[in-house]
Amino acid sequence: MSFSSKTKNELCRIKSEDKCCMIAELSAIIRVSGSVSLKGKNQISLSILTENPAIARLVFTLFKKGLRKHTEILVKKSKVFKKINTYIINIDDAKDNLVTLGIISFEKGYFEIIHTIQDKIIDKECCKRAYIRGIFLGGGSVSDPEKGYHLEFVTHSKDFSEDFIKLINEEYDLDAKLIERKNTHIVYLKEGNQVVDLLNIIGAHKALLDFENVRIVKQMRNQVNRIVNCETANLNKTINAAFRQVKNIELIRDRRGLEVLPDSLRELAFIRLENRESNLSEIGNMLSKPLGKSGVNHRFKKIESIANEIREESVIKMEDKCKRV
Repeated sequence: MSFSSKTKNELCRIKSEDKCCMIAELSAIIRVSGSVSLKGKNQISLSILTENPAIARLVFTLFKKGLRKHTEILVKKSKVFKKINTYIINIDDAKDNLVTLGIISFEKGYFEIIHTIQDKIIDKECCKRAYIRGIFLGGGSVSDPEKGYHLEFVTHSKDFSEDFIKLINEEYDLDAKLIERKNTHIVYLKEGNQVVDLLNIIGAHKALLDFENVRIVKQMRNQVNRIVNCETANLNKTINAAFRQVKNIELIRDRRGLEVLPDSLRELAFIRLENRESNLSEIGNMLSKPLGKSGVNHRFKKIESIANEIREESVIKMEDKCKRV
């Protein structure tokens, strides 16, 4: 089962006791996953489709307790995927219910679909949270935190999407964005903290804890990787520097002899040849008069300067030889 499905199943177990919250949640579910059809004699039918049995049971309960409307759930098997069922809730005469839910307005024999969120539906704080929860149940999804941080709501009206963004951004200080995808309007959150805040708003507390646990593990893993990479880079840097220092000392030894070096540099050269894998701090502590890293590094630069003089002399001699030939 996906992380998104687990989250929705958790939300379906939340039992709203207040009728206003039931109406808000049901209105939101119908808004994104319901379809309205005209029938004769000014009748309007309503169908709600879902592949989640927990959502189907929730819609059944919300109609029964919130609107005192008895509904039936039909089960339709998929022709392609035999194990997937589609749950259909049909209401033949849903006009009055849709008006109550703020989905349509009906005046003088004419009806109009309302594409904005009605203030009467989300009048209280608890109703706002129930409404957002209903939008998530009807058309929302959240990615597995192991793969990334993304939560989105699929809607079918730009006006409604903009109204919904205004609700969650202004009321809960979120930063939801809107994009269009295949004739649908997607309201989405990408940042981990924003996803956590939204899960808290809709009451998905177990999903929130699971999400946070994964985030903590990923952050620790990333921190360990950064430390290892840093230490590896420092180790490579130390090894390369030690290799270069040894080569400089060997060049001086082979061409002029280490006796030409001042006492302080000669002592350092012998210690480096005997301790080729030691870092500057360790080399400094081995000196007769211990030095810090910067002091040791300064002496190695003097040795390198002498080695470079020898290299330049070799180049000049080679050029002179070529000219004589």
